[in-house]
Amino acid sequence: MVSWQKHQDGRGRILLCFLLGLLWDTLTAQIRYSIPEEMEKGSFVGDIAKDLGLELQELSERGAHIVSRGKKQHFALNVRSGSLITVERIDREELCSQGAQCLLNFNVLIEDNLNIYSVEVEITDINDNAPRFRAEKLELKISETTTPGTQLILESAYDPDVGVNSLQGYELSPNHHFSLRVQSGADGIKYPELVLDRALDREKEPTLQIVLSAWDGGEPIRSGTARIRVTILDVNDNAPVFTQPIYSMNVPENVPQGTVLLTVNATDADEGINSQVRYFLVKIPGKNSEIFQLNSETGELLTLQNLDYEDERFYMMEAEAQDGLGLWGRAKIHVTVVDVNDNAPEVTITSVTSSIPENAPPGTIITLFHVHDRDSGKNGQVLCSIPDDLPFKLEKKVDNYHSLVTDRALDREQVSEYNITVTAVDFGSPPLSTDTHILLHVTDINDNPPTFSQSAYSAYIQENNPRGASIYSLTAQDPDSQENALVTYSLVDSNLPLEAPPLSSYVSINSETGVLYALCSFDYEQSQELQLRVTARDSGDPPLSSNVSLTLFILDQNDNAPEILYPAFPTDGSSGVELAPRSAEPGYLVTKVVAVDADSGQNAWLSYHLLKATEPRLFSVGLHSGEIRTVRAFLDKDALKQNLLVAVTDNGEPPLSATISVTVAVADSIPEILSDLSSHPAPESQDDSLLTFYLVIAVAVVSCLFFTFIVLLLALRLRKWWMLQVVQSAADHVGGVSSSQFLGIDGVRAFLQTYSHEVSLTMDSRKSQLFFPQPNYADTLISQQSCEHKKESLFPAQSLLQGKDEQTSFQVNFRPNPALFSSRAAMGHPDRANPLFDSRGDGEGLFRGRHRRGPGVGTSGIVGTRGPHCFQR
Repeated sequence: MVSWQKHQDGRGRILLCFLLGLLWDTLTAQIRYSIPEEMEKGSFVGDIAKDLGLELQELSERGAHIVSRGKKQHFALNVRSGSLITVERIDREELCSQGAQCLLNFNVLIEDNLNIYSVEVEITDINDNAPRFRAEKLELKISETTTPGTQLILESAYDPDVGVNSLQGYELSPNHHFSLRVQSGADGIKYPELVLDRALDREKEPTLQIVLSAWDGGEPIRSGTARIRVTILDVNDNAPVFTQPIYSMNVPENVPQGTVLLTVNATDADEGINSQVRYFLVKIPGKNSEIFQLNSETGELLTLQNLDYEDERFYMMEAEAQDGLGLWGRAKIHVTVVDVNDNAPEVTITSVTSSIPENAPPGTIITLFHVHDRDSGKNGQVLCSIPDDLPFKLEKKVDNYHSLVTDRALDREQVSEYNITVTAVDFGSPPLSTDTHILLHVTDINDNPPTFSQSAYSAYIQENNPRGASIYSLTAQDPDSQENALVTYSLVDSNLPLEAPPLSSYVSINSETGVLYALCSFDYEQSQELQLRVTARDSGDPPLSSNVSLTLFILDQNDNAPEILYPAFPTDGSSGVELAPRSAEPGYLVTKVVAVDADSGQNAWLSYHLLKATEPRLFSVGLHSGEIRTVRAFLDKDALKQNLLVAVTDNGEPPLSATISVTVAVADSIPEILSDLSSHPAPESQDDSLLTFYLVIAVAVVSCLFFTFIVLLLALRLRKWWMLQVVQSAADHVGGVSSSQFLGIDGVRAFLQTYSHEVSLTMDSRKSQLFFPQPNYADTLISQQSCEHKKESLFPAQSLLQGKDEQTSFQVNFRPNPALFSSRAAMGHPDRANPLFDSRGDGEGLFRGRHRRGPGVGTSGIVGTRGPHCFQR
């Protein structure tokens, strides 16, 4: 039990030490001195440097000075000695009246770190005032019938000192009729009363002279005296009496001037003139007589001036009622001034910063200010606030000092200037407030790179543009200001090939405006687009930049005419022809014109037109396919050789075109083809024949019709006879005919195949037949150089002259149009008989298929590729 008690005592001591430590920290936050009043100017108050924990030279170096609250300053800092001194003589009674304690508060500010120290100086009282009476001579009237023991209240003395230095007692000079009694009121003030010890006799002593002395307890003792002249009156034995000894009331400080506060009332039991009462205020030193007035007739107490709680909070007065013969009675009047919220808070700016960088860290002090409200209680309690949407906050310091600090990071690009309103509002009813405006500028730092409105840009320019033309304009925005927002533009080399010219040879950019210019004329056929990267860089320190990609699309112009790939012009001087069997049906595909255009889009859309033909209504050309097809079946009157002029036109603006001449040979057998090729007919225009024919008909419509019919009939008969003669005498004509060659070129868009056929020609006395076996497809294209100027005979003469019973064979390799052999019947299929083909293989046809190494003379004949069929004569 004893050990547990000791343990509890030890814990109590530790807790007591901790609380004392906290109390000591709280007390040391305020520096306190005590000096007596009436010290000489420049008197030492305290060693402020030591108490602040500063060296002597630090007072001036760190900017220590006293911060006043707008009131008169009584102290100063001596930076040489580091002491606090008085700047004038201090009268305690003037500052604090009769207050029990007189304290002067001020603050010391250290400017380099904005630390505030509260200093409190207590002014102690010295006995520098003697008790005083209102008048040095007093007159007292008393009836001779006054009974002994009657108490007469005398005027009390006034001593502005406090404590032991204030009024301590009274003393009455020796006399035979009166003695002195001292009463202490509830407020602690001593009131002298004159007590009648012996009855008066006006006839013996009509007047008496008494000296009343008042003394204090100071060192040395001071005193004051008043001479009292006592006049003995005849019988008037009733003095006025107030209805209550003390009149008390609370008055708000904002009552208007002239307001009746209260009414005192006294009655006199006498009659006649002795009962008539008049009221007076007993004047004492102070301001009471200047502020209040008592109506002598009605006893109303009214104000002569406005009351101010902050100047004086309590008034104590005495009202005296006198009857006609000079008897009087007194009553005390206590007026308590009630505070109202009539003073708005006062804000005093101690230190302020007008600008702050936007990268200032949170907690940076902007303003230091002091708040004071002259009211008391809740009316004097002040709350400071700023708008919630601002990046700042208020921090409370000691002694109603506040600091405005940054609460979070600032951004000048969002808000460049703040007009901060600090509102100080008290807790009165109604509350009063004071607004203080602080203008703060946020200075810029380079924290934003230039930005483009898009992540990528596209620009379009027509090819063949003039050099130096403006292409596009790029603009980057930088929300910073001044130099930090000055943007310059530059180009960055893109992913161009190593052998390609540098980017600077294509385009350039204005470094100030961001306008792109073309340094060369672009060609769509060489390059369709150009990838660029543009850098926008500000002029800050350090500079910030951003990149954006720009795709420059070259737009095509119609600057390229169509190029015909097939049929191609022979390079060996021969005439290229296309084969079409006379038995071809309508819609038969003769050949196809293949063309390309180096342009793109609609500039490369090609259309095919037939401009001119030997028989205008015999062939048609596909508008978009370029396919040449028969419109109708061939007639006997149709020419064996058909010349077609085909135009290829693009869809550009203006359109460009190219033309090609296509020769189509119409024949049912090879001898017909060879005969037509070996005979060099004079070029005759079919249009001229038709024109002549139409003219003849115009001249002789009826008579010449019959003649024309006879002529045509004879021409057909002669033509058939002539063809038979060609077949029978093929040996005589073949020797002078050169091999037919079909030339081909390599085109990008002509997807044609080479066909290799073995053809056997059989000659006998009865008939001749031509046989086309199944095609042999070859993947190898033969160039135009294969079509050489050879003078070899297609059939050797000595082989053909051995006899008509002896078989002569030759090999023909040619590439006919695929449409020519698209059907099985056209290609000599066994299912369909054809006089030109020996489908049975018995040698009865005019031509018979054979092996490449079979007997007979094999002659390199017709070779076809993607080029046109060309025959050499």
